[in-house]
Amino acid sequence: MFYRKKFLKFILILVTVAIVTLTIPSTAASANENYMYLGGFPAGFMLNTKTVEVIGMCDVVTESGVRSPAREAGIKTGDIIDKINGEDVNSSGDINNILSKEYKKYEIDITRGGDEIKLQVDPAKDMSTGGKKLGVLVKDSINGIGTVTYVDAANRKFASLGHPVSDANNNVIDINGGTVFSSLIYDVKKGVRGTPGELRGAFENGVVIGKAKVNCRCGVFGDLADNFDCSGLIKITTADVDKVRIGDAYIYTTIYGKSADKYKISIIKVDKSDKDNRNFVIRIDDDRLLKTTGGIVQGMSGSPIVQDGKLVGAVTHVFINDPTRGYGIAISNMTSSY
Repeated sequence: MFYRKKFLKFILILVTVAIVTLTIPSTAASANENYMYLGGFPAGFMLNTKTVEVIGMCDVVTESGVRSPAREAGIKTGDIIDKINGEDVNSSGDINNILSKEYKKYEIDITRGGDEIKLQVDPAKDMSTGGKKLGVLVKDSINGIGTVTYVDAANRKFASLGHPVSDANNNVIDINGGTVFSSLIYDVKKGVRGTPGELRGAFENGVVIGKAKVNCRCGVFGDLADNFDCSGLIKITTADVDKVRIGDAYIYTTIYGKSADKYKISIIKVDKSDKDNRNFVIRIDDDRLLKTTGGIVQGMSGSPIVQDGKLVGAVTHVFINDPTRGYGIAISNMTSSY
């Protein structure tokens, strides 16, 4: 779960498990207009990061005993492994590839708390595999649940979240691709003042929405899977933020299962020039949603906002002290990002 400031919170939740596709009743758009397919359905994100973070130490069993080369070298949990012998490390596989080479010595470049450090390490030869090991446990991916905003079938693209996946310091995480799976929401933790709720979901590993390509300030974007079926989704055109008015609107989101539903909201503020993409302040008015979720909860980020039959934006944040309210991003900011 990601915090931005005390009064709002990113709505991507971290989970591990499985999911399903969903369908939404179709509605016609003019044949002469360019259109999107409306999202609102859940997605499971498995994003490969460009950083390799040490999350623990382990021992290597060698012919001469048990040792941990990483611990001996002074590597610590939380370190980011940047390079080994000058070669970039962008995944755990890169570590194994570099260690398999016949270097006489190994020098590791790490980042620790913003400082760059060089350490000498003596890899251990694993007795069972014969390969060289550092004795570290590393993380090079992020898993989470969020919501797809729209599908651009003509260009075989999709957009989601409306905000970036960020690290603990609120920095946008560079990704090295990833897979976005269909997902199933099976439970809701209701949000209350001071404690945001969350959607609890599971990945369906065999059902792929697409491949993640970009994680930026406007969301996670990617290429649609070849076999993704849009036939059950709503066709819709977009409207620029200048056309958005204060007043009634709707969000499409999924709070149970795999199918999105339509819920009444109010747009109570419009700011087309906000540098943090907080272009709308919205309020949840729908009694069904309020009864079940208390308002906006984690996992709903990316839920499309529709006004006057046009896609105008997506939900991005919840107000911590008032879960019935939150922020939204203008759809033009998302469509121009990928």
